[in-house]
Amino acid sequence: MMNDDQLLRYSRQIMLPQVDIEGQERLLDAHVLLVGMGGLGCPAAMYLAAAGIGRLTIIDPDVVDMTNLQRQVAFSTDDIGQFKVDAAAARISAINPGIQITTFNRKLNETELMGVIEQCDLVLDATDNFESRFAINRCCVEHQVPLVSGAAIRLNGQLTVFDLMQNDAPCYRCLYSEDAAEDLSCSESGILGPVVGTIGTMQALEAIKLLTGFGKTLSGRLLMFDASTMEWQTMDLQKDPDCPVCSKSNQ
Repeated sequence: MMNDDQLLRYSRQIMLPQVDIEGQERLLDAHVLLVGMGGLGCPAAMYLAAAGIGRLTIIDPDVVDMTNLQRQVAFSTDDIGQFKVDAAAARISAINPGIQITTFNRKLNETELMGVIEQCDLVLDATDNFESRFAINRCCVEHQVPLVSGAAIRLNGQLTVFDLMQNDAPCYRCLYSEDAAEDLSCSESGILGPVVGTIGTMQALEAIKLLTGFGKTLSGRLLMFDASTMEWQTMDLQKDPDCPVCSKSNQ
């Protein structure tokens, strides 16, 4: 049961019939894993903390550098040289000291990642490379944990949800072949800060919807954003019956 401080802190979203007391308590009881504390992970983490996610585990091996500050809004100039997860944990605690935070300042191998995801209710993929995305997807499929996946480069972003609890829902591997996947980096291609911030914020929104159970999530749909025209497009996603990760014949 929430105390008076919690009722006051979360009062504006408790007022929403889609959330209410029951939904807020679900958020407070939830354990979310956020992989990647860059342009996507920073806004996602801050909004999840503000919304009252009870436990947040964050993974990122990198340290803050000057080029991050243009888009990674959880960090300040004073954080340069610190591990991103440490600087982010301090920022999250300042926003909401009631959040329990666990950090990993190194890349986890797949066995370790499996162990962490097994304990979580939901995962946000805010990474910037296909190797990590494929590994996260395999772990989420193995433990049937919903995955909110975001990506952004240049002036474009995309967002989707992989929730295998839904009938015929695809996984990340249904969309992309590991052989054909090619990484694009912000250091080589560029990125406009508000673009990646928009996608990261919407990752937090989809996470809150999944945890509270209201609305229609992006499971089975890919939302694409073009900042140059301010246009959104939605593409239906199909499950690959021969997917080496999620098809029944391969499990």
